[in-house]
Amino acid sequence: MEDKHLPEIDGNLRKHMVRVPQVIDQASGIRIFGKLIKSLVFTTDIAIIRNCNANAVIAVYPFTPQPIITHSIINVSDVPVFCGVGGGTTTGVRVLNLAEDAEFQGAVGVVLNAPTPNETIAYLKQKIDIPIVITVVSEKTDIKSRLEAGADIINVSGAAKTIDIVRQIRKEYPKVPIIATGGPTEDSIVNTIEAGANAITYTPPSNGEIFKKLMNKYRSEDNII
Repeated sequence: MEDKHLPEIDGNLRKHMVRVPQVIDQASGIRIFGKLIKSLVFTTDIAIIRNCNANAVIAVYPFTPQPIITHSIINVSDVPVFCGVGGGTTTGVRVLNLAEDAEFQGAVGVVLNAPTPNETIAYLKQKIDIPIVITVVSEKTDIKSRLEAGADIINVSGAAKTIDIVRQIRKEYPKVPIIATGGPTEDSIVNTIEAGANAITYTPPSNGEIFKKLMNKYRSEDNII
């Protein structure tokens, strides 16, 4: 059977955007509330969020989560947003408050950091009605206890060990939804998908990197370089 032609329409101005690697389309995806998600852009930069073709946003950052940041990202995004709500430095009741606020604002899911206690996962499971994503950074993580506590999706971010961790989880849990970082190359993304990841997190270039490339192009065209 021939591959069907996929029409694509770009505006003259919106052609210049961040595009996730096309090989991510090989992933099965995770269907959440009717929406199929294969690619997630890992950023909190609203300019990149508005100019990226990823299926969803994973908004996790290395500071205490703040509702005003969550609100801004959800408000500006035209795709589903998974919001970080702590679990490492931020603990206890504050995690629940942040998770409930994210749900009320329209987040499609909440992301918990790797150190999050199982008790916190279980407590959130009783209080919110959107998926709980637990981050896994080591092959030593007790996946069984995470799932029993109420985690809905495993988010693997194990750097060089990511593929091995994904493969290990998929072997033990054939049907658990897995999001994973895909690495820097198309080959590493394909290998992560083949290991069992359902969706891939893509880290885009920074605003500064994109600007540098654009400015170099302008200088070249004006023979300034």
